[in-house]
Amino acid sequence: MSSDEELELIRRRRLAELQMQLESEQQTAEIRRRNSEAQAQRQAVLRTILTPEARERLAALRMTRPEIVSDVEQQLFMLAQQGRINRQIDDNTLKDLLSRIIPKKREISIERK
Repeated sequence: MSSDEELELIRRRRLAELQMQLESEQQTAEIRRRNSEAQAQRQAVLRTILTPEARERLAALRMTRPEIVSDVEQQLFMLAQQGRINRQIDDNTLKDLLSRIIPKKREISIERK
C-alpha cells in the first residue's frame, strides 16, 4: 500500500468519523429542541390553569422541593390536557393539593429535666 493510498484511507476514516459526530450532534440538538418546546407548552398550559399566586407558590417551593413541584406540574398538565380541570387553580386549592402530597414533618421536641 502506497503512502497516497494510506493517506486516502485515513482521510476517509476521518470523514466518516466527522459525519457520525455531526449526525450525533444534530440528533442531540433535535432532542433538546423538542424538550424545550414541550417545556414551553407545559408552562403555557400551567399559566392558564394556575392563578399568579399559585404559580408563585410553586416557584417558591421549587427552591426546596424541585422533584415534588415537577411531579405536581406534570400531573396538572396531564389533567388539563384531558380536560379534567375546568377552572383556574387558586393558591388555597394548590395548598390543599400540596398538603396531601407532601409528607408531614415529624416534630421533634426535646424536654430537659
